[in-house]
Amino acid sequence: MIPKYRQQFNAEYTTEKYTALKDELAKRAGTEALFRVSESPIFLTRDFKDKLDDACNSIIDQIKKMSPEELDQAVPDNCRVPNDHHKPHFLAIDFGICKNPETGEIEPQLIELQAFPTLYAFQEEYEEVVSELFPFLKDLRTSLPKPEYIQYLKEVIVGNENPENVVLMEIYPEKQKTSIDFALTEKYLGIKTVCLTKVKKEGKKLFYENEGRLIPIHRIYNRVIFDELDHILNLKTEFDFRDEVDVTWVTHPNWFFKVSKYILPKLEHQYVPKSYFLSEFPASEKLEDFVLKPLFSFAGSGVNLDPVQADIDVISDKDNFIMQRKVFYEPLFEDVNGEFSKSEIRMLYLWKENEENPLLMDNLARMTKVAMANVDFNKKDAIWIGSSLAFFEK
Repeated sequence: MIPKYRQQFNAEYTTEKYTALKDELAKRAGTEALFRVSESPIFLTRDFKDKLDDACNSIIDQIKKMSPEELDQAVPDNCRVPNDHHKPHFLAIDFGICKNPETGEIEPQLIELQAFPTLYAFQEEYEEVVSELFPFLKDLRTSLPKPEYIQYLKEVIVGNENPENVVLMEIYPEKQKTSIDFALTEKYLGIKTVCLTKVKKEGKKLFYENEGRLIPIHRIYNRVIFDELDHILNLKTEFDFRDEVDVTWVTHPNWFFKVSKYILPKLEHQYVPKSYFLSEFPASEKLEDFVLKPLFSFAGSGVNLDPVQADIDVISDKDNFIMQRKVFYEPLFEDVNGEFSKSEIRMLYLWKENEENPLLMDNLARMTKVAMANVDFNKKDAIWIGSSLAFFEK
């Protein structure tokens, strides 16, 4: 979208630099990325950034005005965790980069949002590495200076605790595609990554073992998606999320449900496509204009881009699905072969417990050449696809 930056990047790009990018990230983290890192960042205009800011600010204001009782209805009874917080520590707001069919303008369209952490540490490291390989990007940096970024992340995740008493908790973390982010988080914050199956419980106290010692856990940086635990066979743990325990959650698991597709039908903005709960989908709307999505799913699983009535008829729990008006990603990002990729952009916020509003920390772009941003749907030899970053015109 900014020709001079795109042309400069493509002119400087080589497969050797792409290999160096991945190798340097793996070296710094001590592990390779298990997800696909795109060959290229994307470049967006100041005008587009203003549209993103306007949409995000409106969405955040609307969330703040929702009552605790209204949001609490999103939490399934079997997934309710005690000692909830009055706000989440994280917000990730995802937009497709689309063309308005009436005006022809490029604009963001909300795809989904979540009060759940994402690649905060990885994105900061990626921005630094790609800017070292392509020095002209240093003048376009999107995030805080690295020391300030890490300090802010530490204040949200570690708080006033000793890092030894704070853990990043995931289920089988070494098998997760985001394990490189866990490693960089450990490096940034001095905390340990602990598998849920390794957490020990004594009364209301939680512990993890390190070098033969039992270390008390006071604060959990939670990366476990609670409702997915039921799908893991033979899972054995001492600690159940629903237990009453003396820990602080960062962020509390209930917020995964509260700020999710559940609130899409409640949001209003020109960059928020109209959504309905499937149980309330009006007969006046046309199925072919909408996408069918389960309320709670991960990495696009269960999404039906072209639902027909037969798909609707077999769903018994219609309250757990939404219909979202289709948007069409515009192929804007030219690769070195003269082909074009589409992209989503995820705006990454941190929200301190004592702050009125969250702070925008960084962004994450996901590039694709097909209808869905998930790279698994692309051809194996496709380029300019995968996880990346947006740089904005100054």
